[in-house]
Amino acid sequence: MERIFRDTIAVKERVLEDRALLDAADAVAETMVATYRNGGRVYFCGNGGSAADAQHFAAELSGHFIFDRPPLAAEALHGNASHMTAVANDYDYESVFARALAGSARPGDVLVAISTSGNSPSIVRAAETARVNGVAVVAMTGAGGGALATHADIVLRVPSDETGRIQESHIVFVHAISERVEHVLFADEYSLPAERSCAVESADVVALP
Repeated sequence: MERIFRDTIAVKERVLEDRALLDAADAVAETMVATYRNGGRVYFCGNGGSAADAQHFAAELSGHFIFDRPPLAAEALHGNASHMTAVANDYDYESVFARALAGSARPGDVLVAISTSGNSPSIVRAAETARVNGVAVVAMTGAGGGALATHADIVLRVPSDETGRIQESHIVFVHAISERVEHVLFADEYSLPAERSCAVESADVVALP
């Protein structure tokens, strides 16, 4: 148990020492802000634990994280079980995210593709489809980056080869980027943390700048 905690702390310390990686995380937040200001959407995909991370990331944006504010358009591509099972059955599993993305995404949108190895075929296929359709690709991977890194505009490579340690740092990036996006878009108008304020009434929802 102690080893696991020491290992996860060590990975996060390596992240803190990597200025290029931290700058890449800032670039992800800036890309999302630009997309939202232009009326775009952000999509997420992953398998297994990374699917949970994809859904978590989408929820922080479409719900709220720190600020009680209007929702942001964010979608985890595995959310429609009928789509997933139909495409996997009628075509192949590698196409499940790519086909959903091709049907919904527009140029200027963003795809966050999460794979600890960077070699998950369904995630790589989604990234390839995104690039063809003018969608910016953010890859969240482990140290190697895998094939996914070659199809990404920005890569967040956690400096570890252990799945658990990589996913733990992915969640820190999820929270850090979500908070940054919220701060840039909403801090001037929505200053109270959600925990200290009542829910925004539907009449208070305003268009993004």
